[in-house]
Amino acid sequence: MTAVERRAVFSLAGVSSLRMFGLFLLLPVMAIYAENYEGSTSLTIGVAIGIYGLTQACLQIPFGILSDRWGRKPMIICGLLIFAAGSVIAAVSTSIAGLVIGRAVQGAGAVSSVVIALVADVTRVEQRTKAMAIVGVTIGASFLLSMVVSPPLAGLIGLSGLFWLIAIFAVMAMGVVTWWVPAPVRGSPGQSRRVELSQLLGMLRMPELLRLDFGILTLHLVLTALFLVLPGLLTSSSGLEATRHWQIYVPTLVGSAVGMIPLVRMASGSAGQHRAFKLGIAVCVLALLGLVITADAGLVTLSICLFLFFTGFNALESMLPALLSQAAPADGKGSASGIYSTAQFAGIFLGGGIGGVLLTYTSPAWVFLFCCAVMTVWLFVELQSAAFKAFDSKIVELRGSDSQKRELVDRIRSVPGVAETVWIPEESVVYLKVDKENFDNAKLEVLCQQTPASDATIT
Repeated sequence: MTAVERRAVFSLAGVSSLRMFGLFLLLPVMAIYAENYEGSTSLTIGVAIGIYGLTQACLQIPFGILSDRWGRKPMIICGLLIFAAGSVIAAVSTSIAGLVIGRAVQGAGAVSSVVIALVADVTRVEQRTKAMAIVGVTIGASFLLSMVVSPPLAGLIGLSGLFWLIAIFAVMAMGVVTWWVPAPVRGSPGQSRRVELSQLLGMLRMPELLRLDFGILTLHLVLTALFLVLPGLLTSSSGLEATRHWQIYVPTLVGSAVGMIPLVRMASGSAGQHRAFKLGIAVCVLALLGLVITADAGLVTLSICLFLFFTGFNALESMLPALLSQAAPADGKGSASGIYSTAQFAGIFLGGGIGGVLLTYTSPAWVFLFCCAVMTVWLFVELQSAAFKAFDSKIVELRGSDSQKRELVDRIRSVPGVAETVWIPEESVVYLKVDKENFDNAKLEVLCQQTPASDATIT
């Protein structure tokens, strides 16, 4: 990675981890502590937990579209501000109604799609899987840490104190975005970016994007359904109380983070990208099939299956956004990411609903079987589909005045095979995404040599 790529990726990973760490802190304790709120019932507590995902799903696309028009950084800051406001509302609430409102406002800060788009904007094609993996690993680390510290921390400061802490994390994340995350310039400076419904509808008709949207929906549908079953199964298999389940989750998740490395490395080259993608799905199918067959076989077998599942899950979670950034239109990544993130939260909703119905009327083995069947359908779709279109990247270092740089960037866009340009003024470079089959590298070299705004450095 270049210096600007490292700076962008690690700062955005920090923003994501700060935000998600705060949310993960609530998972092990919210259902317990919310019982003390005025008007609380099992139903209203469930609404307070789930409404965050509902507002997230509803607003991912609008945030993504607006980020294409107004810029990534302003929309991330806006979303974090809304998220912080929702945290404060929840922190000062004494009734379950106030808690529901606070959680709904938290979810309205739907910046996941914008963060994904910004990571894609400031990284080259071959670095994006690695970049998304870094973001994913930091979020995973936040999850692990939250599982350990949440119960004792909630005992010290209560649920209200956790919400105040989340608000502080959101403010810290705004500072990182403002002063540390680089701001790429896409297209000509000052160019108006009109958001057209036809473009959005066009993305819904693009096969590659639909495959990725279906994939993220399936992945999180399965994950959510699994976690309806796993806590009870872990207790019956190990005898551990729910507050000590982190002792199983942590080594399993850490081991899977190591296990995903070969898959991610395989996906770093365009030739192995689709092969690694299909292998990741197959690993999940194998793990789920193992859970169907050995649901009551004991803790060791269960842990092995969980290790396999999370190995595939973590690899797919890092590959999907990278593939999305390649498949999305050059000026519509925010919109495409919005659809993608909406599919992700829809998967969470469907996994909880369908998994809950199955668990109510059948047994855990049927939930595993349902998850295995859905994942197998995804694998079948990918086995029947062509590989994702391969792109390469180039970097052109710029010299001269701003007008000369702008002129060169405009001329570079006319080179055959250049699918996308990202100009980062403070670094004096322009990143190119190029179609390997149609790219005219010789024309780019001649153009740069004849233009004073370039030092003819192309990498």
